[in-house]
Amino acid sequence: MARRSNARFGNADYGIWYRFAAVLVKPVTNALAKAEWRGWEHLPEKTGFIAAVNHNSVIDPVFYAHWQYNSGRPPRILAKSSLFSVPFIGFMLRKTGQIPVFRESTDAAEAFRAAIDAVDGGQCVQFYPEGTLTRDPDLWPMTGKSGAARVALMTGAPVIPVAHWGAHEIIPPYGEGKGKYRLFPRHKVVVAAGPAVDLSRYRGQEITTQVLKDATDDIMAAITAVLEDIRGEQAPKERYDMRKAARDRAAAARAEGGRAAEEGGR
Repeated sequence: MARRSNARFGNADYGIWYRFAAVLVKPVTNALAKAEWRGWEHLPEKTGFIAAVNHNSVIDPVFYAHWQYNSGRPPRILAKSSLFSVPFIGFMLRKTGQIPVFRESTDAAEAFRAAIDAVDGGQCVQFYPEGTLTRDPDLWPMTGKSGAARVALMTGAPVIPVAHWGAHEIIPPYGEGKGKYRLFPRHKVVVAAGPAVDLSRYRGQEITTQVLKDATDDIMAAITAVLEDIRGEQAPKERYDMRKAARDRAAAARAEGGRAAEEGGR
């Protein structure tokens, strides 16, 4: 699909710094991968929206940004606050209007308010609902955090599920192969969007913990469905849960410790 020709959508202007960033990034992604972009027809033309994206490689934000930029709706990405302190990278993040996320800080709410203001202003705001790289052994999306759902329910803006696949072949995530770059030969990277997530049953309801959990589950299911289409495979019925996995590991360690103590006392 050809890139949309419009330079301005809603209140989101590419601007000189966004275009400069694209000049720097696009040759890198083009050199690393044979990209396949899908699903731009699902993006709103002018109204603000939330792009909810899966996360399976440290480099996949670069491919997502390329895809989103080429769609004609430049994204405002929520990025770790530490990146804003990195020379040049921090400068470019600020100049292109990206949103710093201060984790475990009194300033954490600033990113949330900035995301709401941006969506209300007609812009695209991107979330990684998983909050970090997936720990699922087969790289399927994990359980999600509630930020994207909360912004969607507070603003009424649509959530567009986006999935990508292939960047993990260039820089593998956690587990086997971590730290081993595979730059050549060029890998195929697919980024695709699906139809907006149907959150209509939550509209008008009080935004409780359960409502946020259910809405987040719907968002993660939609992202997973897009990824299933890309991969031509079916995801596991039970989504990987980092907290549950941690509890299971702790229980196993306690059980192992108990057995060791019992055997030592014989």
